[in-house]
Amino acid sequence: MLVVGTLAWSSLTWAGAPTPFAATGSDSLVLYRWATLIDGTGQPPRPDMDVLVSGERIVRVVPDRELAPDLLTKAKVVDLRGRYLMPGLIDSHVHLATPPNRRQAEAIMRRDLYGGVTAVRDMADDLRALGDITRASRVGEIAGPDIYYAALMAGPRFFTDERTIQVSAGAVAGKVPWMQAVTSATDLPLAVAEAKGTYATAIKLYADLTADMAARITAEAHRQHMLVWAHATLYPAKPSEVVAAGVDAISHACLLVREPQAHVSRWGEPRDPVALESFKDGNNPALARLFKAMVRRGTLLDATVWTYGAAAAASVNSPPLPPRSCDDTIGGIITGQAWRAGVQVSAGTDNIAPWTDHWPDLFHELDQLSSKAGMPIAAVINSATLVSARAAGQEHEMGSIETGKLANMVVLARNPLDSLANLQSVIMTVKRGRAFHRSDFVPLVQGDITDL
Repeated sequence: MLVVGTLAWSSLTWAGAPTPFAATGSDSLVLYRWATLIDGTGQPPRPDMDVLVSGERIVRVVPDRELAPDLLTKAKVVDLRGRYLMPGLIDSHVHLATPPNRRQAEAIMRRDLYGGVTAVRDMADDLRALGDITRASRVGEIAGPDIYYAALMAGPRFFTDERTIQVSAGAVAGKVPWMQAVTSATDLPLAVAEAKGTYATAIKLYADLTADMAARITAEAHRQHMLVWAHATLYPAKPSEVVAAGVDAISHACLLVREPQAHVSRWGEPRDPVALESFKDGNNPALARLFKAMVRRGTLLDATVWTYGAAAAASVNSPPLPPRSCDDTIGGIITGQAWRAGVQVSAGTDNIAPWTDHWPDLFHELDQLSSKAGMPIAAVINSATLVSARAAGQEHEMGSIETGKLANMVVLARNPLDSLANLQSVIMTVKRGRAFHRSDFVPLVQGDITDL
């Protein structure tokens, strides 16, 4: 028996933090009845459908006419006549701790959850802080989506970036498990194991990496059962080389403009100008070849169109783009070409809206996927549900309303397939079986979001 001072460990009791937002207990049974169901599998909307939830799991999805009568006495019934029930939304590109700011992170997460976002994919931050809010949200200490995150790897040149210094405070950037500088001399099995020890779902490849290094890291990460998420251009590795390395998803449609170039400079070196005109017709031949390879391999595109647009220049964390940069128009056209080629496009923001916005940042990206990429509404919603679940490696748990999956759902007053604006008719979000009513949402106030 372990003894701490004069107290035996087994005799200690722990108060623990309160968990007012914890998942519903396993003994609860809730029947969501008479909904028009948009289940996320590609089926058309089905009226008068029932979803039975036990604890945090969906245990039955049936037409109401097939409902066993005894369930009406066993389950709490939620009447959804005239309502629409769809899977919880997933933002596939956020940064909740660069630099760490607990107040801001919790405000964004609260805004997300009460707006229908039940999970996010965090693309590398200070994992000391991020790990804490991931746990707090998961156990219900705070109201927020579940978080699946990455530990970052890049070449040594990248670690002069101020952001890497911010998220490694107290240590040396590039020499911590969540933010590692790698070279051909790195012990990759150890490096990946250290990254995995942060509880990360994936390795994120950022910059200053050759095609060979990208492939070596990817192979080792997969061997240790981690996903690999990468910037589409790694300077010097170009997009087709990143895809050939076997990564699971690439980020940023605007980084694909480097694909037609014969040579891509290393990180920190001057970059050759890009002829953006070659992308404007949405039929760039170099990208057509790239997208064919992505479809064959199953590589996802995390497009982040919104972050390159005018909205980004006016928002919290993004400076104006220099002249002749790839913007949301070009990024949208590239994303549209990818989607038409059969590439799975996930919905990620990589940006933060001001505190005055009452709805999730994700809604801006969905609007861009529709207006700039030309994706149909059903495809846009699929990007923010099942495809984003795949991006996070969680398609077996979420992204659609099916038996056995987590009860992550959104109840809407209006049909989202008629207009994306109807996503703003949220009545309640259900995360892991627990209902969060929109009427309980406390809007953000000035100071919740830092004006950088």
